[in-house]
Amino acid sequence: MNFEIDDQQRDFAASIDAALAAADVPAAVRAWGDGDLAPGRKVWAQLADLGVTALMVPEKFDGIDAHPVDLVVALERLGRWNVPGPVAESVAVAPILLADQEDWADRSAALAAGDLVATVAAPPLVPRAVNADAAGLVLLAGDGTVCDATAASEHESVDPSRKLFEVNASGETRTADVARAFEFGALATSALLVGAAQAMLDASVEYAKQRSQFGTVIGTYQAIKHKLADVLIAVELARPLVYGAALSLADGTPDTARDVSAAKVAAADAALLAARSSLQTHGAIGFTQEHDLSLLLLRVQALRPAWGDPTWHRRRVLEELTR
Repeated sequence: MNFEIDDQQRDFAASIDAALAAADVPAAVRAWGDGDLAPGRKVWAQLADLGVTALMVPEKFDGIDAHPVDLVVALERLGRWNVPGPVAESVAVAPILLADQEDWADRSAALAAGDLVATVAAPPLVPRAVNADAAGLVLLAGDGTVCDATAASEHESVDPSRKLFEVNASGETRTADVARAFEFGALATSALLVGAAQAMLDASVEYAKQRSQFGTVIGTYQAIKHKLADVLIAVELARPLVYGAALSLADGTPDTARDVSAAKVAAADAALLAARSSLQTHGAIGFTQEHDLSLLLLRVQALRPAWGDPTWHRRRVLEELTR
């Protein structure tokens, strides 16, 4: 099976990189954590102009109705640049939950245009909604239904830019494909984790080329080389699993649950290894608030349990294999 993306998808990824490279996303993340959403909203507006927010919205609601692989291509880049906000929830999950709601067409169209940012809680695996204070639409999903919700008590996250909220149902309950929406949430989070892992690896390689210790560039030490090589292997093994899960979701194969969970486990493990190795490579400076690496370290810790933690997904892989 060929997991290479095509030229159009490469161009799409390059356009996202170009936009986000010029957007000072780290400053937007810090501002978002402090309650100033304006810089982050500008980043989201750029993503909307590129079509990222419309990817999973059906064409009948002015969306793109893209292939899940296109979603992975985009969200890996967003993970690499550490875009703030409920990215997986608004770009990947909410469009699935709203897809069959004809009388909510205006909501889907607003999602596609980037005028509306949504977040989702889906107990028990997703008991709280991330960034419900910043979202224009809060959804509560479960048992094949979805309804509007309102934010209640706030909980701090390890990542200050990803505050978590209890939510209370506040609207009519409607039928929705919650199971499929969950798979998209896990897939999207996996892509974000792979992107974050790649970003930490790239930053560590560059730092290792410049930092000297005892008169020697640390990148020449075998301990550093081997550590970063292990990260590279982990990322390169996780990425095709994420693309494979996207293909399974697109085709609706019986192995979709297994493939999505395998992708989430591999992406979470690769991101954790990248976080540990990048912090060891950078030293204590990497975890200071002034260093951008610290933002990625916190984001990875927040994303690993999102849409099912690695333990739950490992268990599901085992259950699927022994079924």
